[in-house]
Amino acid sequence: MSKMKIGSCKIQWMDGGNTSLDGGAMFGVVPKTLWAKKYPCNDINQIPLRTDPLLIQTNGLNIIIDSGIGDGKLNEKQKRNFGVTEETNLKHSLEKQGLTSEDIHIVIMTHLHFDHASGLTKRDGENYFSCFPNAKIIVSNIEWDEMRNPNIRSRNTYWKENWEAIQEQVVTFEKEMIITDEIKVVHTGGHSDGHSIVVIESGEELLLHMGDLMPTHAHMSPLWVMAYDDYPMASIYAKEKWVNEGLKRNAWFTFYHDNEVRAIKWNEDGTILDSIHR
Repeated sequence: MSKMKIGSCKIQWMDGGNTSLDGGAMFGVVPKTLWAKKYPCNDINQIPLRTDPLLIQTNGLNIIIDSGIGDGKLNEKQKRNFGVTEETNLKHSLEKQGLTSEDIHIVIMTHLHFDHASGLTKRDGENYFSCFPNAKIIVSNIEWDEMRNPNIRSRNTYWKENWEAIQEQVVTFEKEMIITDEIKVVHTGGHSDGHSIVVIESGEELLLHMGDLMPTHAHMSPLWVMAYDDYPMASIYAKEKWVNEGLKRNAWFTFYHDNEVRAIKWNEDGTILDSIHR
């Protein structure tokens, strides 16, 4: 199990499942001749992507970032279309740490698309229940509003099965929210209107979890944004701002979707200084 420390924060990646999505969609207008050198695809142009939550432990708190692809949420057609061969097994990952889902105090959601939010609830018969019954679930107010009232484009990714059972646990914010002295969530927009990133500063170290603004290490360039992004210019603006900040401050960048790289440090010319692999 991949792990790292940022100051007093212990960080580990959980088993959230996987997808295999079209490389062209994941890299938008970037030509395949460029992106395929950095992130290889299979013979039908799909690239392998994880959906692995991050567990952060600090000051007696157990905090999860995003929740995985879920277990039993997708039908066979959806699994085939999204290339899902492995579903979330967060229970097993937490057990390795001596924890259960009831021990999670806070769940931070970068956004609520199905591949990030399907692990929030579980099905029992015809009903859905919260997977983290004792947790506050943190998400931007814009994202929470769209989750419950999706538009013609977003209704395919914002599912009522993922929000109805947890609505009493949700705590929203507008621009940013301080979670602990070390951790804050910042609204960026871009990938979705309510998308947010997670900033961890502890012991003179900085970590930026960019969510789907930077789904893999190959998306470092501010101009390499996904065709899935609802507001690509907002993605470019936010990524440019935060990548530049991170490079200046020797930050770690962490990933939810990267199939191989968990975390990476670059210098200002893009040279890899350090990395943690799956």
